[in-house]
Amino acid sequence: MANLANDISEVLVTEEELREINKRLGAQITKDFKDKNLIVIGILKGSVYFMTDLTRYIDLPLKLDFLAVSSYGGGTRSSGAVKIVKDIDIDLAGYDVLLIEDILDSGRTLDYVSRMLQTRGANSISICTLLDKPARRAPDIDLVPDYVGCDVPDEFVVGYGLDYDQKYRNLPYIGALKREIYE
Repeated sequence: MANLANDISEVLVTEEELREINKRLGAQITKDFKDKNLIVIGILKGSVYFMTDLTRYIDLPLKLDFLAVSSYGGGTRSSGAVKIVKDIDIDLAGYDVLLIEDILDSGRTLDYVSRMLQTRGANSISICTLLDKPARRAPDIDLVPDYVGCDVPDEFVVGYGLDYDQKYRNLPYIGALKREIYE
């Protein structure tokens, strides 16, 4: 039986650090959205662990929905073509949207999704990403997230929802995947 941890070259964000990130972001979001009609939209599948834990620290009434998009296929780099696999179910008119993403990499997916959602009548759209990888941002994307858990180096990261070929999501921390696994 394979041990997923053996495929990790380095732990970048520990379980404790993830807990502290969620507490910090949850407190800030609670303050910023205090008197707003909040809907939290997670981008599946990667954001599910982060979104679940984060919303436990948001002390406000809120609604949840999910959007599934694809831009990676089975590779390690975004193809640049974003495809909506599952759209949201709630009409956004009158809501303040908090879009939850696992990682902001090239920025193409979040740019596409935030622009798409802006056309749907929301009061506001804010972006919260667990991880930001500024070194990989596409030069034509000037997207700036409103909330960031932490920056990560230009490594292929997995765990806590992030995957490689649908594996490693269930690691309780975020680690750099050994290059020999994906090259």
